[in-house]
Amino acid sequence: MSLSHYLVVSAALFLIGLFGALTRRNTIGILMSIELIFNAANLNLVAFNRYLHFDALHGNVITLFVMGIAAAEAVVGLALLMAIYRNLNTIYAEDFNLLKG
Repeated sequence: MSLSHYLVVSAALFLIGLFGALTRRNTIGILMSIELIFNAANLNLVAFNRYLHFDALHGNVITLFVMGIAAAEAVVGLALLMAIYRNLNTIYAEDFNLLKG
């Protein structure tokens, strides 16, 4: 498999994640779509590391950091979602009007 195969899969993951993040009403679906976007970026990092610097681990190390940040983002996002659900009894993004005063 060549680098272009990995890039096509990564672009497909990114586009699916972008489409999901822009069209979902459910905030859990939006968070899952953002995770797909992060996975597309991770696949790019690992693929470029493999084909451009096959003896170095820079892309793999950065991927581990991105995965850690994505896990922290998921935890914070779900905690915020639970707090909003307790107040509003809904998880639909269009019903969130907490900042309108």
